[in-house]
Formats: sequence, C-alpha cells, structure tokens
Amino acid sequence: MPNTTTILKARWLLPMSPGSSVLDHHALVMQGERIAAVLPWAQAEAQYPDATRVELGEHVLIPGLINGHTHSAMSLLRGVADDVPLMDWLNNHIWPLEKKWVSDDWTYQGSLLSACEALRGGVTYLNDMYFFPAAMARAAIDSGVRAGVSINVIDFPTGYAANAAEYIAKGLEAYEQFKNEKLLDWTSAPHAPYTVSDETFVHLRDLRDRLNLQMHCHIHETQFEVDESVKQHGMRPLERLNKLGLLDERMMAVHMVHLNEAEIAMLAKQRVHLVHNPNSNMKLASGVCPVTALEEAGVNTILGTDGAASNNRQDMFGEIRAAALLAKGVTQNSTTVSARTALEMATIRAAKAMGREADLGSLEVGKLADVVAVSLSALECRPVYNPEAQLVYVAGREHVSDVWVGGRRVLQDRVLTQVEQADVLDRIEHIVAQMQAQR
Repeated sequence: MPNTTTILKARWLLPMSPGSSVLDHHALVMQGERIAAVLPWAQAEAQYPDATRVELGEHVLIPGLINGHTHSAMSLLRGVADDVPLMDWLNNHIWPLEKKWVSDDWTYQGSLLSACEALRGGVTYLNDMYFFPAAMARAAIDSGVRAGVSINVIDFPTGYAANAAEYIAKGLEAYEQFKNEKLLDWTSAPHAPYTVSDETFVHLRDLRDRLNLQMHCHIHETQFEVDESVKQHGMRPLERLNKLGLLDERMMAVHMVHLNEAEIAMLAKQRVHLVHNPNSNMKLASGVCPVTALEEAGVNTILGTDGAASNNRQDMFGEIRAAALLAKGVTQNSTTVSARTALEMATIRAAKAMGREADLGSLEVGKLADVVAVSLSALECRPVYNPEAQLVYVAGREHVSDVWVGGRRVLQDRVLTQVEQADVLDRIEHIVAQMQAQR
C-alpha cells in the first residue's frame, strides 16, 4: 500500500501497552502499515500538516482485538445443534455434518463470513483451527483480516484427509503456498489429546520446532476427557503432553477448564499460554476455567470465542465481558479480572501468545497499525466516566464504527471495504439451502 500518512483523531485513545492509561484528545498517526506517532491533537496536526485526517469524535481508539481460538468455517453450522453436551454435539451432530459437507469452497465461504463478522466486531486477528487451511488463508486475504492458519490434524478420516500423514502433508502444502503473506501466521494444530496419538503429537511438535510455529490444541475441555485419559494412558492429558515435550511457550492450550493446583503451577513454570473460551464453555456445560487461580500463578491467559457452532456469537466484546463477570461470580471476588485485565486478554496478552507482541496488541510507535474505533456517543453508552471500563461493561461490537488492519481501512462507518456484504450473504444462503434440502 502507498506510504500515506493518516491522522486518526478521537476523544480517547487506549494504547494497552504495559503501564499505559487512557489518553484524552490524542491522535494516532499512521504511515503506511505502521504507527508513526501517538500525540495530542494539536501536536499531531502541527507535526503532520499534509496528512489525511479522520475525525472520530466521541470514539475511543483501541488495538485490534485478537480472537485466540475459533473455527471460522463453522459459521455455516451456527445453530445446527444447540443445547446438547460436548461429546453428543461432536459425535452425533457436528462430525457427521462435516464429513458430508466440508470442502474447500464450503470452508472458504464459511471462513469469509466469519472474517466479515470479526471485522465488524473490532477483531483484526483470528487464530483459526480447521481443515482446508488454504481456503481460510484466501478468506483472510480477501477480507483483509489477519489470521493464524492451522496445520490441523486429527487421527481419524474426514472429508479432508484419511490419516495424520495426509493432514500434515496437505497442511504443509498450504503453508508453502501462503507462508510469505503478510496477513498470515501458521500454527501446528493437533486437535486434542483424545483424537491425536502420541506419535502424531511428536511429529507435530517437531514440525512446530522446525518451522518456528506456535502450537494450538484443545486440552482439558471436559471432565470426561480427563477421566478417559487416566483410563487409557494412566495419566491426565497435561501430564501426557508434558512427557511428550509439548508444554512450553509455544503452546496455546485451549479451554483448560478442569485443572488442579499442580497443573496450574506447571503451566506457569513452563510459560504455556492458555486460551479461555467463557461463552462456549458455558453453553456446552463444560465447566468454568479457573482464571483467578491462573492469574495468581502468572499464566498468560487470553480469550477466544470458539466456533460459531458452539458459541454461537463470534463476539470478542462478549467474551471480554463474560471473562470479567464470570470470574467475579465464581470466586465471589469483585476485584478479580478487572476491566483492564479483560482487555489485555484480547489484545497485548493475545499478541504475546501468538508470538506477535513485537508488532501487535497495543498502539505503540513502530507497531502495525491494527486499530479499532469504538463509538461511545450512543445513548446506551452515556455518560462516560471511565472509557476503559465502558468498553468492557457497556459497549458492544455494534458500537465498532471503523477498523484499520496494517493501516488499511477495512471497515468504514460499519461498512466492509474489501468485500461486498450482499455477495457474501447470497453465497451463504445458497450453501445453507443445499444443506437443509438434504438433512
């Protein structure tokens, strides 16, 4: 993109860098894809007199939100199997539908729908886990969202691959095709301990280390999973993964609902990142991640939505609010998971988990200009005493007006700029009509 200079002027700016606080009447200056300055309004205009100006009024500027765990293509399964337990949901609903319908185009269209939903909700980065990674890569590029794309592996046949070797081969083929795309990162992504063998875990560990990738895996999601691991392996899943050498700063462990004190201490010691999915875990009745204990131990905890088939909203504002309120309700401690902490879980902490803290997660000079403007002018958002708390306890994704990814405006006055929303919806309706006709 051209090396243009743009000044974003908003009533408030929340950098989210360590130790930072809300800045009043400050501007963010973008040059090309990066942040050039964060200055008071008058100083920014004096220093950059020829810059393009975007006047945002009663808005707060925040870093782009990072969704630490989702299955983007599963937006096409939103609402197909509600109010059932996880294993019933998987075995009797989701996996049969996926086996029948999942294809490259199906994955692309569902991923594009999720990317559009993400951007309209202030999310500039999706850490995805699904089949047909090349389709997810194309959807991210076409929409303008960043994505962590997965080399996803599960040890049974699907419509995508027949065995672990084929999953890995196809994932590596997509990686080689798209590895130089600026918007994309890649993860080594074993599905879960109950669907992946020791041999496959070791292979994916070695792949992770060789390609310098993060690892992305569902772990300790249900008590049933933990109990079955003890029966089959003589140990809990985390102990098994630790023995296989998977638990370190490259592991993003998703869900982690059922943990004991020793496991929490081990996670902290080995610098594992934990992805908390409060709404999905509540909806599937999996339990509640012990976030307060994790915070006290110093574990880097971030937030994700999970897929739209289990949540059903890919709404990071909803996850931020749920994380703060759920921790308070469970512990009966109103000081745990403050508004600031909840926001960090979706920004600077999440960037660290993805290995991208040098470029993403905060509004600092030199970082990529992934910026979200949230309007606090609406009646339901007034009055504003504390913009930081207002983002967590009052504002919602519907108050996101504009989004920039790498300095490119991908949402303007709630209208997507890179794709035609009507075309996306038309294609989705066609796919859903086919699916419903054959159910």
